Amino acid sequence: MASRKRQTAVFPGDPAREHGPRLDPRHMCFRLELAPSGIHRWGVYALEPIPPRRKVIEYTGERISRRETKRRDARKLHYLFTLDNYWTLDGAVGGSGAEYINHSCEPNLRAMITKGHILYMSKRPIEPGEELTVDYHFPKDVECVICRCGASTCRGTINVK
Repeated sequence: MASRKRQTAVFPGDPAREHGPRLDPRHMCFRLELAPSGIHRWGVYALEPIPPRRKVIEYTGERISRRETKRRDARKLHYLFTLDNYWTLDGAVGGSGAEYINHSCEPNLRAMITKGHILYMSKRPIEPGEELTVDYHFPKDVECVICRCGASTCRGTINVK
């Protein structure tokens, strides 16, 4: 699969990026790039082969309380990842670029939470030019979000059934 050209446009109303989306190399273990995605807006793509069971990138962001999480969740443009029962990381503030990794029902990454950090680990070999994806596992008791991953086993929503 061919590598995609890096873009610098900003989507209107996206509070996360005043100067366009970017990846922070301090949190990447492989060469990656941001490019438009057929799944949703931006995606993160591998620029080199990634072996299975390897740390690919750390999800970073502002650590916020559950109360602040609920407040920010009301805005529709956010990058929230629940860390535990007390804390959430908002990738819109201080994010590594991992917040642009899209959902798939057949992901090539999995999230691993360890010692207060969220690491995206490869589940299988990933080829250069391949979009990195993770299963978001949204709870079934929250607003249903339509899935656009295109996987043969797509469950139709990002929510767990």
